[in-house]
Amino acid sequence: MLRLLTAGESHGQGLAVTVEGMPAGLPITVEEIAGELARRRLGYGRGPRMRFEADELTLLGGVRHGRTLGSPVVILIGNSEWKRSDRWHEEMSPAPGATAQPLTQPRPGHADLAGMQKYGFSDARDVLERASARETAARVAAGSLAKALLARIGVSVLSHVVRIGAAATKSSERPTAADVERVDASEVRCFDAGAEDAMVEEVKAAAAAGDSLGGVAEVLAYDVPVGLGSHVHWDRKLDGLLAQALMSIPAVKGVEIGDGFEVAGRRGSTAHDPIHWDDETRAYRRASLLAGGIEGGMSIGGTIVAHVAMKPLATLNRPVLATVDTATKEPALSFKERTDVTAVPAMGVVAETMVALVLAGEALRKFGGDSVDELVRNHGTFLASL
Repeated sequence: MLRLLTAGESHGQGLAVTVEGMPAGLPITVEEIAGELARRRLGYGRGPRMRFEADELTLLGGVRHGRTLGSPVVILIGNSEWKRSDRWHEEMSPAPGATAQPLTQPRPGHADLAGMQKYGFSDARDVLERASARETAARVAAGSLAKALLARIGVSVLSHVVRIGAAATKSSERPTAADVERVDASEVRCFDAGAEDAMVEEVKAAAAAGDSLGGVAEVLAYDVPVGLGSHVHWDRKLDGLLAQALMSIPAVKGVEIGDGFEVAGRRGSTAHDPIHWDDETRAYRRASLLAGGIEGGMSIGGTIVAHVAMKPLATLNRPVLATVDTATKEPALSFKERTDVTAVPAMGVVAETMVALVLAGEALRKFGGDSVDELVRNHGTFLASL
């Protein structure tokens, strides 16, 4: 099993991520990890931080001569903004002291107030720095390892945006692994060129109003082997694991496996994926993907589909959200930090990461192996047994 632990704050010195359980012998480089992190910065409607945020990567442990050692992999992601600004040296200093500018107007829709109450803080920055979506950079770094591992057993994971605000694709065509560059070349990471322009116009209109937008990304995992997850315990079900992982992404408020919500309105006779035997491939096939490639908490073999819904960001470029000043208890407007108009395209990349981490962990649980070569052999033996 894979275990993931991240540390660090948005405007601190940097982020750290530890990945435990990665088998030995997986080729990985700083350049590969940096490539995934660059994808996280994509998308029309991102704020100015994306233009200068350079992810300074260091592989601190677990990798030697370009291959994993089987020991915990530790990745450091330096914060270039912290280096350039004396303000953050003071605000985020670990030394004893206090801030001269406490934030006491918590933002509705953010972790600010609940976190202040939970931990007894009087300054919202004690909460928001860790609750920031900047933490997802550490997850994406870890996800680059998970994707590389899955590739060794033929599994690929990608995403594309299907809705931003009111603009949504009407196309049923889905990208494959060969289309990743085309998706990433889109200003909003949309595979449907016809919907792309409408999404960009939605973002422009929201930006002009100082507002923000949410949306939906579809995550696709191709060539997933049958049998990941299990029906025997509630916390082993693959769809449950995916839902938890995807819901943990900041601002995500909904997860759907396959066509779950639409299928809920059908009769049972049209709500399931018919099974047939393919003589050519000597395998069972499904005629559709209504269940998203998961039945009974287990992958059925083939494609897994998940839809991930992100709410509009809680920090606006025009402070209009009513709140209460926690110091005076007087009505106030929520404070403004630098923000994006929308982060849905980036959220899709983070969602890929979370799906890849879950699938890689379950593949290790299913097939085992202290080295990548052993994992690949065990995977091949299992497929042959089918």
